[in-house]
Amino acid sequence: MLRKLLGSALAGVGGLVAANRRLRSTDELPPALAGRQEQYRWRGIDVAYTEIGSTDNPTLVLLHGINAAASSGEFRAVFEELADDYHVVAPDLPGYGRSDRPPLQYSAQLYTTFVADFLSEFEPQAVVASSLSAAYTLAALGDAEHTVEELLLICPTAQAGPEPPKQWLRQLIRSPVVGEGLFNFITSRPSIRYFNADHGYYDPSKAGDEWQDYEWQTAHQPNARFAPASFISGYLNSDLDLAAAIDDLGIPTTIVWGRDADITPLEDGRQLADEADATLVVFDRSLLLPHVEFPEQFIDVVDEHVDGHPEPTV
Repeated sequence: MLRKLLGSALAGVGGLVAANRRLRSTDELPPALAGRQEQYRWRGIDVAYTEIGSTDNPTLVLLHGINAAASSGEFRAVFEELADDYHVVAPDLPGYGRSDRPPLQYSAQLYTTFVADFLSEFEPQAVVASSLSAAYTLAALGDAEHTVEELLLICPTAQAGPEPPKQWLRQLIRSPVVGEGLFNFITSRPSIRYFNADHGYYDPSKAGDEWQDYEWQTAHQPNARFAPASFISGYLNSDLDLAAAIDDLGIPTTIVWGRDADITPLEDGRQLADEADATLVVFDRSLLLPHVEFPEQFIDVVDEHVDGHPEPTV
């Protein structure tokens, strides 16, 4: 009986190893954005970024949000159009996209330090930061001298995972066989479609099959699970008070929110804008990605609010 159980267990492990091997993408991940493909060497990590627009224009840095299949492609709907008026730079954060993905213990402090160094390198006049990257940006700007004159934050949050963080969960996802299999399940095509339909997009058709294929591909690159392991387990949460940080910085800040967002509900946005004395712009029929669902209107917000600071649109 024991021999049969051991044989079944070994067969199961062997099957999982084979399945994981089949699901690893062997194709080089193409750029998610059209533009000049560059690299920024940061603490031994090659960070890929895409650059577009004249360097004579104000520099605008775009920082994508964090999830299991994140990349700078989050800004695909607005990237080229923003280049009409800005010198636009969009990195893949370490551990994501075309950047290196070393098996580090990724943390909020790691990303805060990266953002601080990246912004110091490019000295942007304005920053657009999505979700958790908004917290990293605010913390980075609060700790260093900077040239940033305007901030635009999309559904900003300081926490997107369990609190307190779950060490066992991070270690499980980081593990070589079971963890890789679990991550492959989390980032399966059905799971990606489910998340996009349930939390990401008010109109799931706006995600598009081509983009969801790209999300699957980026989530199946070598070492793809290590940064998301910290995200899923809560280790990328920040302890920053967003409202206090915005108020302390004194940088004109516009907050963009989807009216129907559920992971970060609009009430959170209203409270944050009120406490931080920031401008709040609300997009109807939108969840977490108003800049993807309504790109033309989002570009109008950048043009109007980054330069002009009109009264809030709620």
